Amino acid sequence: MKQQSTQMGTEKISKLMVKFSVPAFIGMFVMAFYNIADTFYIARGVGTLAVAALSIAFPLQLIITAFAAAIGIGGSSIISRRLGAGKLKEANEVFGHVVWLVGLLSIIMVTIALTFLEPILVVFGATEDVLPYAMDYLSIILYGSLFQAFAMSSNNIVRSEGNAKVAMLTMIVSAGLNIILDPIFIFVLDMGVSGAAIATVISQAVGAVWILLYFKTGKSSLSFRWIGLLPDMKVVKEIIGIGSATFVRQVAGSLMFVAVNWMLVVHGGDTAVAIFGIINRIMMFAIMPMFGIVQGMQPIIGYNYGAQLYHRVSDTLKIGILVSSGIATFVWTVTMIFPGAMMSVFSTDPVVIDGGEEAMRWIFLVAPIIGFQMVTGGLYQALGKAKISFILSMSRQLLFLIPLVLILPSYFGLMGVWLAFPLADLMAFLLSLYFVWRDRKQLFQKTPAQARLREAKVNG
Repeated sequence: MKQQSTQMGTEKISKLMVKFSVPAFIGMFVMAFYNIADTFYIARGVGTLAVAALSIAFPLQLIITAFAAAIGIGGSSIISRRLGAGKLKEANEVFGHVVWLVGLLSIIMVTIALTFLEPILVVFGATEDVLPYAMDYLSIILYGSLFQAFAMSSNNIVRSEGNAKVAMLTMIVSAGLNIILDPIFIFVLDMGVSGAAIATVISQAVGAVWILLYFKTGKSSLSFRWIGLLPDMKVVKEIIGIGSATFVRQVAGSLMFVAVNWMLVVHGGDTAVAIFGIINRIMMFAIMPMFGIVQGMQPIIGYNYGAQLYHRVSDTLKIGILVSSGIATFVWTVTMIFPGAMMSVFSTDPVVIDGGEEAMRWIFLVAPIIGFQMVTGGLYQALGKAKISFILSMSRQLLFLIPLVLILPSYFGLMGVWLAFPLADLMAFLLSLYFVWRDRKQLFQKTPAQARLREAKVNG
């Protein structure tokens, strides 16, 4: 087993969090910046209807990538615990199953999406004016989902073995290339939303090749192992059981977007859909750093939980909550003070800017509590507690946000859509707090004497 993996059970937690979270933070930041830049280029180069098309297309993209994210995170949770227990052969077997599952499911999902693309977009809320833009965009970008699925799942595996820098570089290479190609295809070649989609597909393919070379050149503790045509269903069940929380969260996010877009079309029209499309990109930019913290935290928790070094698990959790809450508070401050300025970056339409300023303040109203909620969900996933992770993942969007989005506009109109977001965040936070308080003895339990002794011997 390479040193990059064993360090998770020996190095100082604060140093590990910096080593793991900073690269994840940077990688996620670059990805978030790409989303911002992509929206900016399309808004300036094509117009408001094209931005609305991105918002309509986003739920379908979420559903397809949900499979890759679920399998990657489920597999990485198992792999980090196998490595912590010194079971390298079993970790490699899990890795083989991750690649097999991602390949099969992504091909199936992309084929279905391309076959029924137009009716799917209509169901998702595409109006007659927005539909052509959404069709042009997705008919191309879906092909890149095959590359994205492999890169996304494999990047989680890279983090699980302790090589956060490679995971960071994968995202930087792909997103950085996309940022460069977008204006070339949109403005220079005058290809509009189709150009943006082509730029994305090229960038995703390069990212997939980059991560493939990492495994093929022997830099990883893991290696590709062909598992045959039929997988071990016990391993598949474990991967899906843990990853189901991520899958549900992303699918719930997709359903949330469909519900929001429909309510916005009814109560605000295409302009309101475009406003939410812009705010969603800003939201993704704001929470990506917190995802970086969670991604950096998970392999450390998984490895040390597998090694029975429980004091290191609790130390990692405390640092994760503190840092993510600090980021969330900073996000809240900026969005409360400068919402209009942020909207004006993407549009010169005074209706979009004024409407977006009000909507943003409502959507980010209770942002400081989001960090705790995200870390808690990541914690239970890293520990392999699939049931609780599943509940926490589906709570905000599926249990709280979607019902509120469907109910509140009947009483408050367009304002009801925006008001649903802070109320759902507050409810999800209280649920996360309940589980952490209930499981506090287990989460902060003492490390067994023999595990302490092993740690002391390794550290000299």
